[in-house]
Amino acid sequence: MNTSGIPPANHQTFPLRVGTTLDALSQVLTWFEAFRNAGIPEPIWMECRLALAEGFTNAVRHAHQALPETTPIDIELVLAPQGLELRIWDQGQEFDLEGFAQQLPAKMDTDSEGGRGILLMKALTSRLSYTRQADGRNCLLISKRFNDPSHLSKPVS
Repeated sequence: MNTSGIPPANHQTFPLRVGTTLDALSQVLTWFEAFRNAGIPEPIWMECRLALAEGFTNAVRHAHQALPETTPIDIELVLAPQGLELRIWDQGQEFDLEGFAQQLPAKMDTDSEGGRGILLMKALTSRLSYTRQADGRNCLLISKRFNDPSHLSKPVS
C-alpha cells in the first residue's frame, strides 16, 4: 500500500546500508550528495539533507543505542518527478513518533535536551511518519513534495 503520495510509476529507488555508528553519517551525506543535481530543487535538497541527517542520527542514538555497531541501518531514496521520499529502517524498539510529537511544545526551546529534531523534521517535510514493519524493523518516512506550498522553505519556529 502506498500511503506517501508518490505514485509507484515514474520513480527511481536508491538504497544504502550502513552500520550503527555516528561515523557513518559522513557516508550517508556523501551518498545523498550524489542526488544534488538529480532534479531536486536546491532548497528542498538542503532541507531533505538536514532531515536525513537528523533521522539517521536519531536511529543511531536512540533506536540502536543498545545494539551492536554492526547492526545495519538501511536507507532508501525514492525519487520521482513530483517529490522524494527518504526511508530509514532501524531495528530498535517501537516508538510512537506522533504521540511524542504531540507532547512537544509548538515552538522549539533551544535549551531543551530533546525533541527538537522531530520538530525540525516535521517542519521540513510534507509528511513524516515512523511505523513498525512486519519484519520487526521500524521505518522513518521523510516525504517531500516539490510543489507543496505549505512546506516550501517555511521557517522553523
